[in-house]
Amino acid sequence: MLIFAALVQRSTPITTQRDAIFDLVRGRQFDFIAWEIDALIAKARQAISGEQAYMDEAARSEFVRIYFVDLAEAQSLEAQIDAIYANPTVRNPAAAALQLRQQRDALRSDLRRRQPLMEAILEGQVAAVLVEQGFGVLGQLWPPMAMHFTQVPNLLVISPRDRIARRYEISLEPLPIDAIAALEDRLMAEQDVSALIVPLGGIALYPAMILETSSLPFAVTIFAHEWTHHYLYFFPLGLSYNEPEARAINETAADIIGREVGRRVLERYYPDYLAQINPAKMPAPARPAMQTPPFDFRAEMRATRIVVDHYLAAAARLQTKLDALIARDARGERSDHIAAQIDARVAEAEAFMEQRRLIFFENGYSIRRLNQAYFAFYGSYQAGGVPGVAGEDPIGPAVEEIRAASDDLGQFIAHLRGITTTEGLLRARDRIIGE
Repeated sequence: MLIFAALVQRSTPITTQRDAIFDLVRGRQFDFIAWEIDALIAKARQAISGEQAYMDEAARSEFVRIYFVDLAEAQSLEAQIDAIYANPTVRNPAAAALQLRQQRDALRSDLRRRQPLMEAILEGQVAAVLVEQGFGVLGQLWPPMAMHFTQVPNLLVISPRDRIARRYEISLEPLPIDAIAALEDRLMAEQDVSALIVPLGGIALYPAMILETSSLPFAVTIFAHEWTHHYLYFFPLGLSYNEPEARAINETAADIIGREVGRRVLERYYPDYLAQINPAKMPAPARPAMQTPPFDFRAEMRATRIVVDHYLAAAARLQTKLDALIARDARGERSDHIAAQIDARVAEAEAFMEQRRLIFFENGYSIRRLNQAYFAFYGSYQAGGVPGVAGEDPIGPAVEEIRAASDDLGQFIAHLRGITTTEGLLRARDRIIGE
């Protein structure tokens, strides 16, 4: 019955553009359920083997160090491949990157083999510090730490060519750059759309999906950060996460715990990595008086978007005229002329974006595709992790004050885990400081 259903689904005629797009990415959509099952199986196998238990602490730390060095090499190879595909002077990027791709694939295979043991060692080291900070139950961390590195899922963003809009979005399995470029090209050629495939961040599943990183300091910090969210699932602060005030308290607490535990893990197991989170401050070099002003990426991208919007707005006005003619059933040479003008305005916008992409590349900004889908996706993220973005919101300072008044991180989180509002947070702060 399952085989029959699959065959029927496959043989169903494609009737809409959405159906056609989903058919083109069939087999490449990111399967969160399968990811979760695989992650749990990997964790179970590693727990059964218990290989890390037969290694002394020095051997464990050395295993992790070597893994992160090799991971950095794999990411370097991928960056070189990306640069080849983004370079407009390379006519055949697939051939130019062939050797690099082969090296990348071999190294990735070896990393997958070693990853479960690396994760188990790192989980144990972070858990040991958390237990010391008051999170132990009979000497064991609860809930158990479960983290799983993964290449980030990709998101396929589809925009119409005549306007900037996120029409369709599909989560895809992690793809190498050559496969990404080929899929985008096919979608745009066959469906007459603007397409872009972009990376996504991690997701707080259990085990937590951790954004793959070659930075060991970041890894131990994010392990502790994500574990804090798991811990808080059992308390009002975690259960109210979707409420804005509770989310802010939750994230601020997780950030504090992540930073502190991460530093303690480095101090104990990887002291030579401390410089990466506390680099020596170097004076900025003086700029020569006659030096050309630096390329202002923000201003140039803004100017690019304004011009693109101008072209597409002109196309939209022409489309309104064409729709009116179609509604009156007045098709003919005039409607054909308007349709040709619409295509011309869209083509001008796309040609302009490609010209601007070359200018960005010449100034050190390697953008693989600059198109309608690019603006549709990145235009949605107008606020990020900017210092001072919270303004006068009292949550951050209040959580920091409670941490300063707590003996350890266990006491700190015990003060917070039942609080879900700003008002409750401020009352708790005043009470704790008053004690």
